[in-house]
Amino acid sequence: MRDPTAFLAQEFDDLVRQELDWKLRILGGPSTPWCTVDGKRVLMFCSNNYLGLSNHPRLKEAAIEAIRTHGAGSGSVRPIAGNMDIHMELEKRLAKFKGAEASLVYQTGFAANSGLIPQLAGKGDLIVSDELNHGSIIDGVRLSVADRKVYKHSDMDDLARVLAEAEKAAPAYRRILIITDGVFSMDGDVAPLDKVAALGAEHGAMVYVDDAHGEGVLGDGGRGIVSHFGLKRDKVQVEMGTFSKAFGVVGGHVSGSKDLVNFAYNKSRTWLLSGSHPPAVAAACLAAVDVLEREPQHVQKLWDNTRYFKKAMKDLGFDIGNSETPITPVMVGESGKAKKLSSRLFEIGVFALPIVYPMVAQGKARIRTIMNAALTKEDLDFAIGAFETAGKELGVVQAEGHA
Repeated sequence: MRDPTAFLAQEFDDLVRQELDWKLRILGGPSTPWCTVDGKRVLMFCSNNYLGLSNHPRLKEAAIEAIRTHGAGSGSVRPIAGNMDIHMELEKRLAKFKGAEASLVYQTGFAANSGLIPQLAGKGDLIVSDELNHGSIIDGVRLSVADRKVYKHSDMDDLARVLAEAEKAAPAYRRILIITDGVFSMDGDVAPLDKVAALGAEHGAMVYVDDAHGEGVLGDGGRGIVSHFGLKRDKVQVEMGTFSKAFGVVGGHVSGSKDLVNFAYNKSRTWLLSGSHPPAVAAACLAAVDVLEREPQHVQKLWDNTRYFKKAMKDLGFDIGNSETPITPVMVGESGKAKKLSSRLFEIGVFALPIVYPMVAQGKARIRTIMNAALTKEDLDFAIGAFETAGKELGVVQAEGHA
C-alpha cells in the first residue's frame, strides 16, 4: 500500500544532502549577551533582541504583575470576550509613541501581514512589491486575489515604470498598494521610503511598510522608519511593526489612521479568529514602550556597537554587503561553508547562525549577525577575534602571509 506520508522523510533527506536543513539549537535561559545554548556558554550574536529588552527588569516585573491582576490568559479572541483593558491601553500608548491616530496589535507580525494585506487589495486591484520583501509579505500577497507586480530591489526607476504601466491598464485598477520592507532582514539595508512614498502620492497608491527590523532601531528614539524619514501618515498609510524584535516580547501591530484600524480589526481574519495576547505579554509590551521613552541610551548604544563592529569587520577584510543597520551579514557564498563557519564560531564561543537558500539566493549564503545594545566593547572584541580566527581557517578572509 502506498504510504501517503513518505514524501516527508524524502524531502527532509534531500535538504540534509544539500546542506539546507535547519538544526535547532536550544537556548537554556534568557536571551542575554552571554547565554547557554545547547549547554555551552556562548556570546549571543544572532538574536533579534536589539536593545536587550527581553530580560529588562521593568518588562519582567510588568509581566508578573499582570498575571496577578489579570490572570494567565484572556479566555477568548478580542472580538468576543478577550478584549482586555490592558490590550486597549497598549494600543493607545503605541499610537502615541508612533505619532499615529491609532494602532492595532496583532498576535504576531506574520499575522498582521498575512491578515491585512489580502483585505487591502483584492479583485480589480494591484499589489506592487519589492523583490526582496519578507516571506510574510509574500504570503500575504499570495492570499490576495489582486494582480501582482514585483519591482527590482529598492530600484525607484523600476517602481516608477511599474506604476506608470499600471496607470495604462484597461480596465483601470480600482486601487494600487505598494509594499516594502523598511529594513531588509537579510542584508540590513534600508528602503528609500521617502522616494517610495513620493511615487505612491504621484500615482495615487497606498503605501504599506513592514518595519519589523526598524522598530526600536531607526527614527527618533526608535520610533521607526516613518519617523526616520520624517514622513506624514498621508504619505505612508500603513506602518506595520513587531514587538518580537527590539521591543523584546512578541506580537505584531499596525499604525495609521483611525479608519485603517477600524477597517483592519473588522476585516483581518488572523486578528478576528486568533486568541488575544495573554495579559503578561501585553503588559511587557507596554513596559517596553515605557523603556524606549524613558531610557534613550539603549538605542544610542545599539548604534555605537554597530559602528564599532562594522568597521572592525571591514578592516579584517570581511564582505559585509551594503548593510546600513545593526543587521550585518558576513558574506560567505556557499551554503556548506557558511554552516562550517557557524559551527567553528560556536566552538570558539560565538553563537551566530548561517542563512542559506532558500532564505537567500543560491550562492549568497552568509552568517547574519545582529547587534545588541547590551554587548560591551570586550564582548565585541571577543566576537571580532572569533570571526578573524574562523574566517582565516576556512578561507573566508585571507590569512596573514598568503597572497
